[in-house]
Amino acid sequence: MAGGLPEPILISELVHLDHITIAGQTVEFRHVFYTWMAMLILFAVGWLVRRNISLVPGRMQNIFESIIGGLEDFTVTNMGEDGRKVFPVLGGLFLFIAVQNILGLIPACDAPTANINTNIGMALFVFLYYNYQGIKRWRGHYIHHFMGPMLPLAPFMMILEFISHLARPLSLTLRLFGNIRGEEIVLLMAPLVSTLPIYFLFLLAKVLQAFIFYMLALIYLKGAMEPAH
Repeated sequence: MAGGLPEPILISELVHLDHITIAGQTVEFRHVFYTWMAMLILFAVGWLVRRNISLVPGRMQNIFESIIGGLEDFTVTNMGEDGRKVFPVLGGLFLFIAVQNILGLIPACDAPTANINTNIGMALFVFLYYNYQGIKRWRGHYIHHFMGPMLPLAPFMMILEFISHLARPLSLTLRLFGNIRGEEIVLLMAPLVSTLPIYFLFLLAKVLQAFIFYMLALIYLKGAMEPAH
């Protein structure tokens, strides 16, 4: 510090901070920084693809048409035409998680999904979103999804169903966190010679984990939007 002014923090130093201190309080920073980086990457790539769209698609347009088209077909196949209404959310969720996961493979970067707070936020969003869609479609009748097939069993089924639904955000959070965090630890411990094949293996695993999160969100949405049995 010179002349009572704090020394400037370089960008390179900022990236490697695990936390920052504001008013004496420690605030986790790293996973938030890389979450915003993932969003910036998606916005930039989306802008580039949209800018270069043509009737004769280039390589990048072909890649994204394959990814988006394949995911949309998968969603519609499993949910019917209702899947088209929620696909923008599901597709965006898959791409967002995939980019976050892959950031962990880039030197000097971290995967935001290796931090449990990131995953809690996304899992709670999925929980609120599929319940919102169920209530929007069925209104008060949405409660029938929690009552089971027989009226005499409804009080017991409601308790079980509520516990089951409340466990879903926990399951989504821990599954993604455990897999991505475990891969990050293995990368740190792996010998340098085996790094390249491990990187390729983990690239596939990170995309697979994003797809699993997307598929579970799809299943929850499908259950909420279908008639209660």
